[in-house]
Amino acid sequence: MIPRYTRPEMERLWTDTARYSAWLEVELAVCEVLAKRGKIPPEDLQNIQQRAGFEIDRILEIEQEVKHDVIAFLTSVAEKVGPSSRYIHLGLTSSDVLDTALAITLQRALRLLQEDMARLRSAVGQRARQDRHTVMVGRTHGIHAEPMTFGLKMALWYDDLGRCEERLEQVRQRVRVGKLSGAVGTFAHLPLEVEEEVCARLDLRPAPISTQVVQRDLHAEVLQNLALSAAQLEKMAVELRSLQRTDIHEAEEGFTKGQKGSSAMPHKKNPISAENLSGLARVIRGNSLAALENVALWHERDISHSSVERVILPDSFILLDYMLVRMTNLIKNLRVYPEQMKANLERMRGLVFSQTLLLRLVEAGMTRESAYRAVQRCAMEVWEGAGDFLSVLSKDAEVRDCLGSQALEACFDLKPLLRNVDRIFARVGLD
Repeated sequence: MIPRYTRPEMERLWTDTARYSAWLEVELAVCEVLAKRGKIPPEDLQNIQQRAGFEIDRILEIEQEVKHDVIAFLTSVAEKVGPSSRYIHLGLTSSDVLDTALAITLQRALRLLQEDMARLRSAVGQRARQDRHTVMVGRTHGIHAEPMTFGLKMALWYDDLGRCEERLEQVRQRVRVGKLSGAVGTFAHLPLEVEEEVCARLDLRPAPISTQVVQRDLHAEVLQNLALSAAQLEKMAVELRSLQRTDIHEAEEGFTKGQKGSSAMPHKKNPISAENLSGLARVIRGNSLAALENVALWHERDISHSSVERVILPDSFILLDYMLVRMTNLIKNLRVYPEQMKANLERMRGLVFSQTLLLRLVEAGMTRESAYRAVQRCAMEVWEGAGDFLSVLSKDAEVRDCLGSQALEACFDLKPLLRNVDRIFARVGLD
């Protein structure tokens, strides 16, 4: 069975049913507040609460004629409510409903992403603890650098994902904004107090000031945060893809029974999940740019942003949900090969200890420039195939005379280089 990565709860948030339900939620909250203020008779409010509803097919049928989605929605609701429907949408403009309802949807969608992110972070943290002391070579510029552990790589991602969690919560609070200020933001037909009370009922806060719409820098910030989260997943995916390369092969995605890697080559096991995640991150980045384009509108409002948001918001939320669930699955089923990590670490025949040699020579009295030249001279011989680093250093009179054989051999001990692993883990909350 092909695993399902997108959560049904996220998909449902962006359906027509969910969208119209959020609109109705706003309209009913306004009616309740107006009734409390004596603007709607109690019997009419009761009728509205009991009978208000909609039929999607009927909305779409009406929209074919009126060419206006909110009017079609209101007409469909009115058909169910009857005469009391005259109190629905009193003093409101379409964007009062649309933007306030969108804020409700964004709250729910962001909470789902926060849950996804927390599950992924937990899986990464578990993997980090498991491989805390699994020694491997660190690489800079794709070239062997110094020893590290696979757990440290995962601990870094654990910390990265913590920032992603924080940003999702911060932007969720920032976009928790509704508005009922009317056609140009002047509250010409409803007092500010109605907006404040309705927003409180919907667990939103009123925009301090708005035009006909909530300002789109808020929504752009949401998309930037989604893009940042996707970029973090891509960062992880690119690393895992590299580690699965045949000539490295230190880790690889789980490969299930019956799975096929290539239509032509039966031996293939490809990093398909990580490659998929890398590609999808590009889509969300592109959508975040479209959200930035939505910030500048004509005067107090146009609808150039509306068509864009109908695509980029559901697509980006559903994609990131998919990516988070799929990456969690990848991490949980990741196969790690410590022996291959050890073999790769030893592949450069001791060159990974070059900085240790440099520092010991300086401590022994050499100038840094002289020490660097001596260590580099020996290292270049190893690069050219002269033997292992310790042997070459032992034959170098300048190095041998400065350190002596015992001190020289001590430079090739892994333990001092990894002595702070546990302290780093404690710093990121993995102790």
